[in-house]
Amino acid sequence: MAERLTMARPYAEAVFQLAQGDNALPQWTDVLQSLALIAGDKQMQDIISNPETDSEALFGLIVSITGELEPKAKNLVRVLMENDRLLLLPEIAHLYEEHRARAEASVDVEVSSAVKLDAEQEKAIAAALEKKLGKKIKLSSSVDESLIGGVVIHAGDLVIDGSVKGRLGELASHLIH
Repeated sequence: MAERLTMARPYAEAVFQLAQGDNALPQWTDVLQSLALIAGDKQMQDIISNPETDSEALFGLIVSITGELEPKAKNLVRVLMENDRLLLLPEIAHLYEEHRARAEASVDVEVSSAVKLDAEQEKAIAAALEKKLGKKIKLSSSVDESLIGGVVIHAGDLVIDGSVKGRLGELASHLIH
């Protein structure tokens, strides 16, 4: 995985610089996510990896699946094809989003809770994290009934486990030691 990220990094940085220069960060997010979905599909991976696949036919297939791509996005696909890097698109998209988040001083936050959070609870969590991290928060939430109660928050490298399940695990660990 680390090797794939290392290979993807220069492409992600180049796309980010291009997008930033064109003031098109959100548009490139959409393009890269679409391309990453295509490259992440098992059948497409087989087609891309097959040395007998005609490059023009592959290019046409990718463009037809995504809909019409703008010229710079088509150029990216061609460059990745020429360098046998199409399968790195998921990593390129991920690294691009990290660059974008830093540039926009924002962080994606995933909140897992035992029950569905209402809008007020989500706002309160986002406000507390904005204050703590000093960044804009893009919050998404999901339900994980195995947590029993409370929430688990993932914000980049930061994990805040305020779940009953997590506290029971800590208690069990203390009892064992």
